[in-house]
Amino acid sequence: MPWEKSFDEGEVVGKAMKVFWEKGFEPSSMADLIAGTGIARGSLYNAFGGKRQLFIKALEKYDRENRRVILADMEALDDPTRAIAMLFDCIVSETVADTDKKGCFLVNTALELAMHDDEVKRIVERGMGEFEAFFRRCIEVAQARGQVPGSVDPATTAKGLVAMIVAIRLLGRGVYDASTLKAIAAQAQRLLH
Repeated sequence: MPWEKSFDEGEVVGKAMKVFWEKGFEPSSMADLIAGTGIARGSLYNAFGGKRQLFIKALEKYDRENRRVILADMEALDDPTRAIAMLFDCIVSETVADTDKKGCFLVNTALELAMHDDEVKRIVERGMGEFEAFFRRCIEVAQARGQVPGSVDPATTAKGLVAMIVAIRLLGRGVYDASTLKAIAAQAQRLLH
């Protein structure tokens, strides 16, 4: 008799995402995933193929439900410089509110796996690349409106802004307090002038 799934795959991926986000890929054991998802080992393997495949699904879910949502919200704003400022405000707020100090799942994954796994690297590059493209578009529109000087290079500045997001997410895991993270975000705004 063929195996039949008796659970919601999206819900299981969400629960696995929490385990991976909290512990990382390597430290997350199958026992952790079984406990975190409430699904038996065989069902996890049958539905997802294994730990790595489940991790990829969890990372893609995080990317889809977090980074893409916030960028879509910021893209909807009419003022590009305000969109950049609000994005940094959101990132600082999320970082400060993260009492468990988990950080950003995408950034954590970049540090843990991106150099060792080409598929993970592509997901991380896509995520960071979309932040960079957002910043570049905002800067170009702001320049066309006279809000940002023409001397500001959109491509280079966009890369710098992405680096500052990564810094906030990493340093917010316990190194810096809210006021320091806000100062980093304010410095990001200075790159536009």
